Amino acid sequence: MSQTPLSGAATPADLLRSALATDPARPLVTYYDDATGERVELSVKTFDNWVAKTANLLQDDLAAAPDDRVALLLPAHWQTAIWLLACWSVGLTVCPGGDPAEAALVVSGPDTLSASLACPGERVALALRPLGGRFPELPAGFVDYAAEVPAQGDRFVPYAPVDASRPALVVEGEQLTGAQTVVLAGEHAENLGLKPGDRVLSTLSYDDWAGLGGGLLAPLAAGASVVLCRNSENLAPELLESRIASERVTHRIG
Repeated sequence: MSQTPLSGAATPADLLRSALATDPARPLVTYYDDATGERVELSVKTFDNWVAKTANLLQDDLAAAPDDRVALLLPAHWQTAIWLLACWSVGLTVCPGGDPAEAALVVSGPDTLSASLACPGERVALALRPLGGRFPELPAGFVDYAAEVPAQGDRFVPYAPVDASRPALVVEGEQLTGAQTVVLAGEHAENLGLKPGDRVLSTLSYDDWAGLGGGLLAPLAAGASVVLCRNSENLAPELLESRIASERVTHRIG
């Protein structure tokens, strides 16, 4: 039986490290925004580089520490996937769609900036513009991710090893440790019938397990990859079928 990146993984960040060791050149996340026409494809190596830079920003510039709670107010987007793995690399507890008032740090897209002001700690804003562009004008009270991340280091080492038994994810009201998250990712991959090299197309949000598991963690655990589609509600069926064919999609969720 072929080994998948799940082998030996104790935390979600370990899943990425295993994928990097297995095949760093393969595509991991392909992103479409059908409102802007944007398409971004990240290999495992490129994705890992972004994760390292983001984790360094969290640990060094934002002083995030293990067990800090992060409210992630972002759509399913290639940068959201990076933030998830970066938070887990530091040992943070990620709350997709969580309450900013209860978080030590909030990461917001342009549509949730007002709600994010309730966070008493650091606030990071993502413009979600094509090519990872900056805000034309920085929102008051926020750090602009696109302006700060390029200068960060390409390698990340946490100040303390990440404990797989500590909280890593709060989703749909349930708190999961890193180890539990990895186990669920593997089970989700099995339920979807994923195998190495498969391609999962997802139109789901990352705010619940169906989208987060099927649209990121299960493919990562199985050695598969994901095609994230945003604003595709009005995409003509023939265009979607063409995308499925051109991206060699084997599974579809949403």
